[in-house]
Amino acid sequence: PHDPFKAIVAPRPIGWISAVGAGGKINLAPYSFFNAVCGRPPLVMFSSEGRKDAVTFIDETRAFVCNLATMPFAEQMNLTSAPLARGDSEFAYADLEMEPSRLVAVPRVKGAAAALECRHISTQQLSDADGTPVACWLVLGEVIGVHIDDRFIVDGLVQTAAMQPLARCGYHDYAVVESVFPMIRPR
Repeated sequence: PHDPFKAIVAPRPIGWISAVGAGGKINLAPYSFFNAVCGRPPLVMFSSEGRKDAVTFIDETRAFVCNLATMPFAEQMNLTSAPLARGDSEFAYADLEMEPSRLVAVPRVKGAAAALECRHISTQQLSDADGTPVACWLVLGEVIGVHIDDRFIVDGLVQTAAMQPLARCGYHDYAVVESVFPMIRPR
């Protein structure tokens, strides 16, 4: 009785996207259809089911920030998914502070373990296999700046499990990365 798709394609990293519109309004929202798609250059994507403020604002100003959603921010991340009216601040609603970015004019979440400053590449409305447009928009961006809390860097390596990134599973379920294991790829 419940669509299993999102429970099967799991866990999915959460892109906690901050964006600023041409009029200066700021948006912060979590997207579980988010991932890295290229290493050189570093590219990320997220998709929005419905043309939400983040997509509109990114199209207007051509920049966004992917804030890492982590366990210490779980409740606040969830609050930023509330359907607030345009212009109402998700930062204020979730009791979050903003921190300026260095290379884009979009704030990031103060205290986030990591954040990726991105320059917008493209936005595409998606279609089904028959070519019929669906109410989903794919946003692609190039990472031009990276912020990492120094506490999570040891011997030059980011300690992913120590940051406790959140992931979306199916239905109302989330996961947190708390352990990792090494596996060397064959040559």
